[in-house]
Amino acid sequence: MVVIGAGQAGLSSAYFLRRHGVDFVVLDANATPGGAWRHRRPGLVMEHVHGFHALPGLALPDADPDEPASAAITAYFARYEAEFDLPVLRPVRVTAVTEAGDGRLVVATDSGEWTTRAVVNATGTWDKPFWPRYPGQDAFLGRQLHSADYRSPEDFRGERVVVVGGGTAAVEALLEIGPVAAETTWATRRPPVFRDEPFTPEWGRAAVAKVAERVAAGLPPASVVSVTDLALTPRIRAAIADGPLRRRPMFTEITPTGVRWPDGAETEADTILWATGFRAALDHLAPLRLRAPGGGIPMTGTRVTADPRVHLVGYGPSASTIGANRAGRAAVAELRAYLAAPATATA
Repeated sequence: MVVIGAGQAGLSSAYFLRRHGVDFVVLDANATPGGAWRHRRPGLVMEHVHGFHALPGLALPDADPDEPASAAITAYFARYEAEFDLPVLRPVRVTAVTEAGDGRLVVATDSGEWTTRAVVNATGTWDKPFWPRYPGQDAFLGRQLHSADYRSPEDFRGERVVVVGGGTAAVEALLEIGPVAAETTWATRRPPVFRDEPFTPEWGRAAVAKVAERVAAGLPPASVVSVTDLALTPRIRAAIADGPLRRRPMFTEITPTGVRWPDGAETEADTILWATGFRAALDHLAPLRLRAPGGGIPMTGTRVTADPRVHLVGYGPSASTIGANRAGRAAVAELRAYLAAPATATA
């Protein structure tokens, strides 16, 4: 079996495959362990990491609250791979998954090909940042960055910054950039919804159910914030009162020197930071024609409904650390049953 990706979902799947004695390999495009965490900005420290769940079988060691999450979690992932002797090959970038012609799949990479009866896809979203398009965007004379490229608030010192997006990434950027920037402006398509209550298991289950419903219907997964809302912490409450989190409705166009609002007024900007999320990195699965007319991939649990050889973990309702752990276990349980059945010439 081939597991594509060595982030939380891929390592969880690998753990259960190893535990049950299944022959497999993990192909990871990154040069070192850590998955998406190795790319996180240094300013994201462990104190501000919420909802991270340890991988199965190995507790997450206590970390200094001020330690960058990129360092702490990357080290934990590296230890995990070594602890369970997981066969991770890197850097290996998967370019396409195609039919072998005998019921098996061919996983083509920049380092050769693997033929397999099943694939666990755990490629996440980090490699596919979403950039919306607006009139005048190409004529803007300042910088345009995606939140994936954001590293430090010092990069924005003294600048006029427009932050676009209604999720946690936008909120965190505004909180960090606000004290050093000359001016920040927050623009979102919809008014942000803040919830002044703890994130309970019931709240989490309801959010997962909403995403699962979309995925089962063949629609792309919704953004995280659209199903969870934003937590109204004391830090965020103060920022709303003081100014950095005063939101404006979306601008209508981008000018060479800033953005123009529906009433015709213009706000000048040196940088536009697009905190507009990510899309699932699934282009390599395109040859299998798994997408529905709605643009998503219909799923039954972790299995692609139309193809029992392909499981997506860390996708849709399992796109969280605890969800990825559960998805890895579920995918392996179902694939063990599938692999135990006699091989056929059709999927």
